[in-house]
Amino acid sequence: MKTKLITSLTGALVLTASGMAFAWDAHTDQAIEHAAQALAHGQDKHAPQATQHAEEALTHAKAAEKYHDEATKHVKEAIDHLNQAVEHGKMGHADIAAQHSEEALKHLKLAR
Repeated sequence: MKTKLITSLTGALVLTASGMAFAWDAHTDQAIEHAAQALAHGQDKHAPQATQHAEEALTHAKAAEKYHDEATKHVKEAIDHLNQAVEHGKMGHADIAAQHSEEALKHLKLAR
């Protein structure tokens, strides 16, 4: 009976851990995609679209941060840069927003 309980608990723990890793990967993938879009729109001088994608990337980066402690340093750096991208995008500074989106993208890729 104890062996059955331990096996069940171990299985549940493995499923929970793998679910958390999947959620982190999915959020990281989405953050990368949106940061790349923010970069492209910023380089094309499309501040509103760059801002929108930077905000989406920020949302996913924050969610990814909760799931994986090892990559926290890079995810936090990405969040800082995405906050700057959003701020500058709202001011119409597409080129500066693009620079911050590029840095965020680098850190998000390092966090994978």
